[in-house]
Amino acid sequence: MFAMIGTWEMSLQGLVLGGRTLQKGGDAGDAVVEAIQYVESNPDYVSVGFGGLPAIDGQVYLDAAYMNGDTLQCGAILSCTEVSSPVAAARALCGRKTNWMLCGESAKQFARSQGIPLRDMRTEPSQKRWKEAVEQKKADEASVPYKGHDTVCVLGLDSHNHMVCGTSTSGLFLKEPGRIGDSPIPGCGYYCDTRYGAAAATGLGEDIMRGCLSYEIVSRMRSGQTAQEAAEGALLDFVRTMDRLEEKDLSISLIALAPDGSFGAATTEKLFPFTVALPSGVRLFSCSPDGDHMNILQTSSVTLDA
Repeated sequence: MFAMIGTWEMSLQGLVLGGRTLQKGGDAGDAVVEAIQYVESNPDYVSVGFGGLPAIDGQVYLDAAYMNGDTLQCGAILSCTEVSSPVAAARALCGRKTNWMLCGESAKQFARSQGIPLRDMRTEPSQKRWKEAVEQKKADEASVPYKGHDTVCVLGLDSHNHMVCGTSTSGLFLKEPGRIGDSPIPGCGYYCDTRYGAAAATGLGEDIMRGCLSYEIVSRMRSGQTAQEAAEGALLDFVRTMDRLEEKDLSISLIALAPDGSFGAATTEKLFPFTVALPSGVRLFSCSPDGDHMNILQTSSVTLDA
């Protein structure tokens, strides 16, 4: 048995590649990194990697993380420029006792030392988007710079019962340089414990970090909840807490994967697409809120045949 789950439709082709690796008996870590790298290298996906969303100064700052569920070891890079595969750098850091979370220039130099190519991650379309947004912001100071969330998160389970998770993002559009969201922070943007399961979050990081939502999901699975029950329960309880604080309009989506390959998702969005790779193929699902529950529907599928 193997399984992978990824956020957003942009993860579909990456899960096809990673799913083929798992189908051949490959390692979950290799499959997860392969899936995320496909998104990182594709400039059509404007919120991750090459061609990602620029900060207010026009530069593309990258965050990524990787966690080994067998050892609970993590690796992460934060607010880093020019690293062609942030998730590869994060994986290379995983296993260190100390200094496994690096930011800025230190992260870039570490990536270079690992043979990860450096490149200017800005593209013509991303710079055009940035210039237009800056002009609009000047014209309307009340405007919100970015609505939505598009971190790529992938959770993986291989046939050897090894679980890992990875995340990669360029973060909030027009963010202040140095701003960090949930994606590289363990327990918030991701968490993985092979004994109980894995979870990851995509959304407004400042809110997700207030609930440590990925750890909360895995904790609920440790208590016996299914992946779907854990994702739904963690999100709904957090929404109720924020309601009590009179904070509305949350932008959060969550995915979860159990050690038996079952999965779950939850969202505050009207529609949250996510993808799942199983031996039967890769499926695209939609998740939407329905009162205290989530409606999850399969919308399409592709095979893992090469």
